[in-house]
Amino acid sequence: MSDPVRKNHYKLSIFLLALLILAGCTLLGALIYLQVTEQSEELFKAIAEFFKTGGNYGVLFLIWVLLIPILLILMAVLSVRRRKKLLEVKKTWKDAVRETVRRIELERAEQKRKREANLDFRFSMLETLDNVKYPQKESDRSITSLQTLCVKFRDFAAGQLGLYYSLRDIREFIAGLAVSHILILQGISGTGKTSLAYAFGEFLGNPSVIIPVQPMWKERTDLLGYYNEFTKKFNETTLLQKMYEANRNGMIYITVLDELNIARVEYYFAEFLSMLEIPDPEYRYLEVVPDSWKNDPQGLKAGRIKLPENMWFIGTVNNDDSTFAISDKVYDRAMVLDLNRKAEKFVLSDAARAQQSVSFPFQSFVDLVAVEQEWFELTSRNESRLRALDAYMIEKFQTTFGNRIMKQIRNYVSVYVACGGEELDALDDILCKKVLRKLMSLNAAYVRSEASAFCRFLEDLFGEGRMIRCCQFMKQIEQSL
Repeated sequence: MSDPVRKNHYKLSIFLLALLILAGCTLLGALIYLQVTEQSEELFKAIAEFFKTGGNYGVLFLIWVLLIPILLILMAVLSVRRRKKLLEVKKTWKDAVRETVRRIELERAEQKRKREANLDFRFSMLETLDNVKYPQKESDRSITSLQTLCVKFRDFAAGQLGLYYSLRDIREFIAGLAVSHILILQGISGTGKTSLAYAFGEFLGNPSVIIPVQPMWKERTDLLGYYNEFTKKFNETTLLQKMYEANRNGMIYITVLDELNIARVEYYFAEFLSMLEIPDPEYRYLEVVPDSWKNDPQGLKAGRIKLPENMWFIGTVNNDDSTFAISDKVYDRAMVLDLNRKAEKFVLSDAARAQQSVSFPFQSFVDLVAVEQEWFELTSRNESRLRALDAYMIEKFQTTFGNRIMKQIRNYVSVYVACGGEELDALDDILCKKVLRKLMSLNAAYVRSEASAFCRFLEDLFGEGRMIRCCQFMKQIEQSL
């Protein structure tokens, strides 16, 4: 019963009781008055005479006079009893609610106790990795320079795996790893894009993880996995396990996203791109689950996993009608390696053929790159040439390099030269992939009309026949637009 109904019932009971008291007091007052005025005997005689002469009507009148007070008394008694019963029901209802709340709290406490007692694991695979001990490996003493690293890798791929790559491709690959944690290997099918990334993992003694991208991928959970509400377990992907392992191991980890653009990489890889932009690797954390349990793996912090600094993501790209175009957001952050034809086989010496995998931890690679970059900085002459090229592109095409690209150019050129290449070859390569590619989004007719003049400007600035890739790229634009 609701509060307004109980309130009205209570008021009615009070009214009936007051009416009964008023009627009783009135009757009592009338009797006293008749007794004092000595008229009571006459009243009683008149009433007796009325019943004698009135017959049945007199009896009915007497019953009616007596019935009203009795009914009032019964209604007052019933109202009091009903109110008492309602109070008992209300108390019973409150007790029932308290009991239900108490049971719910006990069930929650029991579930929490089970979790805290390690009776419930949602990360079965990551839990096992916590018990693995990873030995700290020392770097191979024979690798004293990036040039040596390139030669040894080339010999290992050819001698042990039967995969042949030119030294130029190897230099571009190693220089790309030094500049960015995202590499894009693009070209026609069958040129060894996936094999190159696979071979590098074998060369380091830490096999690469190859993840085939699925067309329906749209978000982070497609890469890391998701929590299953029915099984109460987390569906852990291979990438999540390798990321967890990489955070506890000092080796270099290579993750290959095969057919990178068969789904929109800007969707499923968006959070990875954002995290890699954070300068300090200690603040690069990806959310795995929205909450944390006491028995979660030690490597998860508040349901998040650190993006390993020693992990590289290498995407293979086939540019055909079945794939999506890659946006500037991805190209600006990644280094690109074009593999449009297979390298020819070459003769190996006995020593080169016997080349085995090497121990080369992540920190050794970082330290070696830092030392080599100090020795092979971009020359002041080429710095001036880049400023002149930037001014020309601003004037003719209203586009500029940007701070990110300039930083990538300086780092790439220095590492490429340290790998044994020439500075102008490195500039030709990265300018073609990073700067000239932006012309594809400009007015087609205007770019075509300026292509020949731009090639002449490049030859006057850098020397005739030195910017081969850039001039070939401009000729392709001129012919295709």
